[in-house]
This record gives sequence, structure tokens and C-alpha cells, in this order.
Amino acid sequence: MSPSTDINLTQGERAAQAGEYVLGLLEGADRVAFEQQLESDAELTATVESWRRHFAGIDATATPLAPSPALWSRIEAELATLTENAAPAQAAKTAVRKAAPSAGSRLSAWWNSLFVWRGAALAGALAAILLAIGLNGALDRARRQPVMVAVLLTEASVAAAVVNTFADGRVEMVPLQAIHVPEGKALEIWTLWDRAVGPRSVGLIERARSTSLRLDQLPLGKDQLFEITLEPATGSPTGRPTGPIVAKGTTAQTL
Repeated sequence: MSPSTDINLTQGERAAQAGEYVLGLLEGADRVAFEQQLESDAELTATVESWRRHFAGIDATATPLAPSPALWSRIEAELATLTENAAPAQAAKTAVRKAAPSAGSRLSAWWNSLFVWRGAALAGALAAILLAIGLNGALDRARRQPVMVAVLLTEASVAAAVVNTFADGRVEMVPLQAIHVPEGKALEIWTLWDRAVGPRSVGLIERARSTSLRLDQLPLGKDQLFEITLEPATGSPTGRPTGPIVAKGTTAQTL
């Protein structure tokens, strides 16, 4: 959908487009046109902010990655060495000042100072350690960044859940709001990639919660349908959706 045709979109399509914008799925001319529309459309701006509040909950599901104890021990050891060398160096500096040597002598003393070179080496080591921490963090964030996302909308075009797919094959569903489940019922998650094959169940949960989906040997690609239906507590008796559809949406590639 192109924002340039915004006047022809239904409310549901406008809401879905706003969700795509927040997720970073709009690009190029579509993104520019959408942002121009935002400048004069208060209702669309409010919809974007609503999406941002919904997706804020996804960030809270990321597990923090703590540095290993060995890494901190190495940093502490290097800092201790620096502290031990600081006192003798300060005393030497005071003595040099009292002697008031020439500029050439001061330069020579600085050049031959073991403390200076130890400090430089330590600075380099700390920089390497911090770089390693940064790279590990970046790699971890990359692993947690989904490669495809499906926003599941209710009939009222309200975001009820998000399905995230990752490069390592993991697929998870994260609810964005509470979903009422009557007693004796459960939420069943389905995926459909080929109408000739029909939908396949990939998860069954008793309440709205984050859950991993079982796609094992099933295909997974762009524009693949995911939906949630209300089924008996033990799951659909036919192997196909039988209850009302709670929410549905198709996958799109992230930028």
C-alpha cells in the first residue's frame, strides 16, 4: 500500500499502514509520502503513537545479555595495575619538577617512561575490551532482531499480537493486549502459506501470552498468513480452524 493513495484507504488499511511505518517496513517514496501525510493528519499521528505504545511491550521481552565474570575480572586486574603504577609515577613527576630540567630532558624522560607506555598499552587493552563488549552486544541485538514480522489485527483493526520470525528459525508470538478466553476454550495459532494445502496449527495456548510457534518443517516466507482462533481447550477437533477468528495478519520483511 502506498501512502500517496491515503484518501482511498479504509480505516483498517490506514491503521495497518501506520503499524508498518512504526515497524520500519515502509521505505523509499512510500515512507516519504507517509511522513508528509503525518504532518497534516492528526488522526493518523495518533494511530502511529498508539502503535508505538503497543510495540513498546516487545522490547521488554528481550533478555539482557550480561558480560561473563571472566571479562570483568580482566578489566579489574588491568585497572589495579594502573593504580599501582600511578603512585611511583606521581613521585617521579614531582622530582622532575623540582629538578627543573630542560625541555629536551623532559621530553627524553617522557619518551623513556615505562609508565607512559604501560598506560598506553592499558588504554589499548581497555579499548579492545570495550570494543569486544560492543561487538558482542551488537551481535546479540542482531540475533534478537526479527527478519520478518506479522501484525495480527482484530476485526476492528486493533493490533492484538505480533508474530516475529528470526534468522535462526525461531518463530514467536507476542500478544499486545489481553484477549478474553472463555472457560473450556483456548487460543490456537495457525499459519497458511498455500490455500491448496490449507492452514496448519502451530500453537495452542490457554491465555494470551508470549509463546514459541512450532513451524519445524513448514514453509515460512513473505505474505504468509498467521491467525488466532478460539477453539476447544484441547484444540480444534478437525485439524482446521473451527472457532471465530480473534486476529490475523501476514508477514512482511523488516528493513
